Amino acid sequence: MTDHEEDSGNPGDGPHSFSEGQGFSDPYEGFDLDPPELSIDPSTIDPVDSYAVADHLDERNIVSDAVEADDLIDVGLEYMGINRNEQAVDSFERAARYADDETTEQEAWVNKGIAHAELEEFEAAIDSHREAIQFDEDGQFAAEAHTNLAYALWEFGKDEKAFYHAEEAVRENDRLGQAWYNLSFIQNERAQAEDALECLDNALRLGFRQSDVYEEKSRALDELGREEEAGEVAARAEKIREEQEAALVDEG
Repeated sequence: MTDHEEDSGNPGDGPHSFSEGQGFSDPYEGFDLDPPELSIDPSTIDPVDSYAVADHLDERNIVSDAVEADDLIDVGLEYMGINRNEQAVDSFERAARYADDETTEQEAWVNKGIAHAELEEFEAAIDSHREAIQFDEDGQFAAEAHTNLAYALWEFGKDEKAFYHAEEAVRENDRLGQAWYNLSFIQNERAQAEDALECLDNALRLGFRQSDVYEEKSRALDELGREEEAGEVAARAEKIREEQEAALVDEG
């Protein structure tokens, strides 16, 4: 693991809308937390029994000579999909250990950091994302590592370091909408509303259109004295949230 002594500190005091590293949109698909279809006989297992699903995953998670790191990453993502993040951490750690290529190993470290953050284990998340970056600074998942490291550092109370890594994320991959959103959040917090607005427009152009993005844009517009536009954007955010909630009800 990486040295985290310089990042020691107290976690943030309260919740905020900073991205937690989930839901990267196309073309990035590595952190889609919707679990792929499981080969479970519905006649023998209640499909809403998450413990039964986890037990099934345990069988798939047994390390053997034939283990594939990509399969372990899939198992970890499935665990996260049913909120079994402790098991996800174990799966991603095994994936990193058994990976036979740099890209897969870096992806495993980033996923492990995300799972730690879901558990609010931000110091461990910082270590995992730093490991991913140090493993390959220009790797395929370097931008994801930087943007998720920014989130963990922010939650850990390290604002300046979070800002640095949020900027690094967009330098590494200026096509990653979530990285632009993460940077915009910190800029709004630093009263840099014009810069935040530009980052948010970049995120929206790249297809990252979650309600949080519109909320941050409304906040930036309001700070710039553009109250009418801010109200329209806030209404858009509320509409998206209502549509998401309705979709969840329909799925239930």
